[in-house]
Amino acid sequence: MRARIRGTEIYFDVDGAGLVPDGPRMREKPTAFVIHGGPGGDHSDMKLGFARLTDRMQVVYFDHRGQGRSARGDVARYTLDENVEDMEALRDHLGLGPIVSIGTSYGGMVAMAHAARYPASVSHLILVVTAAHAGFNARARQIVAERGTPEQVAACDDLWAGRLDTVARLRRYYEIMGPMYSRRHDPAAAAIGLDRRILSPDAINMAFAPGGFLQTFDLRPELPRITAPTLILAGRHDWICHPDFSEEIHRLIPGSDLRVFEDSSHSIRVDETQAFLDAIAGFIVYKARP
Repeated sequence: MRARIRGTEIYFDVDGAGLVPDGPRMREKPTAFVIHGGPGGDHSDMKLGFARLTDRMQVVYFDHRGQGRSARGDVARYTLDENVEDMEALRDHLGLGPIVSIGTSYGGMVAMAHAARYPASVSHLILVVTAAHAGFNARARQIVAERGTPEQVAACDDLWAGRLDTVARLRRYYEIMGPMYSRRHDPAAAAIGLDRRILSPDAINMAFAPGGFLQTFDLRPELPRITAPTLILAGRHDWICHPDFSEEIHRLIPGSDLRVFEDSSHSIRVDETQAFLDAIAGFIVYKARP
């Protein structure tokens, strides 16, 4: 499905009913937006895990502008601020009230900014393996230099130099870095996942290349404005969004909850799948908005 909003076309998909029979009544389930990371990928990998939450909520997936199945356009508008406004416009287009906002990695950055700028639009905020400012780049460079193979170090050099400028090069980056993203990396399963994904080099280079917006952003001054109950999930072994950044977010969002998964890297939903899903489902059920 496609929504024509803000001068572009955003692809979205819906998993699960929003209104379900419950004895003598119809019960409305909360609607969640699942916000993919990257930038430069799409929502397809999200479906493998989050579809299992549809007994608790209706799940909406979407691709950021210029990525996945969404329309291409002015590359200068492939930014965090534009993604935030697109997300709010999509919520309005779908006629939704406050949503459960679940953002992973870069998607967590979008979710944080959206919840701070549109607090009445978010009932619950779940931030997965993310960071609130550009300092995560330097920490990730340090970690990959310490833990990575020479090939992985070179792949990350390409990321931060803006050299992932073709689909083939971007795919090769993910192939090389897979064992750092997940402690349970399965090359065969990862290859199938990459086959499903639509990769967008323009979007990742707008973010990470020299002068890219993820080299300078800082959401920390905005975080105290977030009013939604917030759950922050981190992987103890995450190389690109070290758990220290989740701890920082926890300190800055009033009343937030933090959980660090001890046997996970950046892909908690792969490394500790059931515990990850249980944490999200439990938070939605038991954490009411004040």
